[in-house]
Amino acid sequence: MLDTTRREFIALIGGGCLLLAVKVKRAWGQQPAMPVIGILAAPAPPYTENVSGIRRGLNEAGFVEGQNVAMEFRWAEGQLDRLPALAADLVKRQVAVIIAVGGTAPLAAAKNATSTIPIVFHMGADPVRLGFVKSFNRPGGNVTGVSLLQVAMTAKRLEVLRELAPAAKVIGLLANPTNPNAETVVPALHDTAGALGLHLVVGYATSQSDLDLAFESFVRDRVQALLVDSDAVLFSHRQQITALAARHSIPAMYVSRLYVEEGGLISYGPSITDAYREVGVYAGKILKGAHPADLPVLQPTKFELVINLTKSLGLTVPQTLLVAADEVIE
Repeated sequence: MLDTTRREFIALIGGGCLLLAVKVKRAWGQQPAMPVIGILAAPAPPYTENVSGIRRGLNEAGFVEGQNVAMEFRWAEGQLDRLPALAADLVKRQVAVIIAVGGTAPLAAAKNATSTIPIVFHMGADPVRLGFVKSFNRPGGNVTGVSLLQVAMTAKRLEVLRELAPAAKVIGLLANPTNPNAETVVPALHDTAGALGLHLVVGYATSQSDLDLAFESFVRDRVQALLVDSDAVLFSHRQQITALAARHSIPAMYVSRLYVEEGGLISYGPSITDAYREVGVYAGKILKGAHPADLPVLQPTKFELVINLTKSLGLTVPQTLLVAADEVIE
């Protein structure tokens, strides 16, 4: 009887040790799932410089792609009607955070797709006016991000454009009529131009064929200088826009240095790369447990003036602008 009990005891201990060993082996073999950040973008890839900014922000927050975080991209390639399906796909993928970039359309698509997954946006519009957040300081809900407030920048761009081309009395504005920003930018710029004794001609475009028609109207109305509005669809066609401006010898002011790098003359606006870095930092904070409702919507603090002298179209760029420029391409 004693021997039987002893054998049962030893078997019990041995079985427990075996079970413990199996559990330990499984624990070591199963690493925590790597969080995935979904990038929902209106423009076409590669968007290289801006994606690099997101990665730098994530690195600052302690996350390195491929090591402790993964990134999945969904590009609308300028076709905004694709965004709802792309957003739904990211939700189905159960990503940890959605980064919505390229205007209001990606944010609207992401917000309609989920009320639980945190969303970090990057756009030029006022998110409070459009109802995406409750306030800049306390966004509420599952949404926060960076607003460049491009509408407020338009008057400043007009001021710089006038300094570049002081003889210009007819100013063109290229805008996307489907962008909510246009509803505010167009009347505001009409008022500003009128106060300065300038005549404003507005051309609208949502496609490549629209761009040709818009520039034909600018030529017909004798536009002498041009402002290109902040918009993801227009950005997707930036090579065509800068080529058309050069072909028709219209000095144009852009919102981003990326236009200038594609052959544009001049740009002034917030540092897009720095803003995307802040988006990456916010995504990293959320992965660490922060809630979007507690992260204030950020506004730009760094601005860039970039001039391409090789595309001056015969204009003499004032020394004041050359001195103020953050970069001059010669």
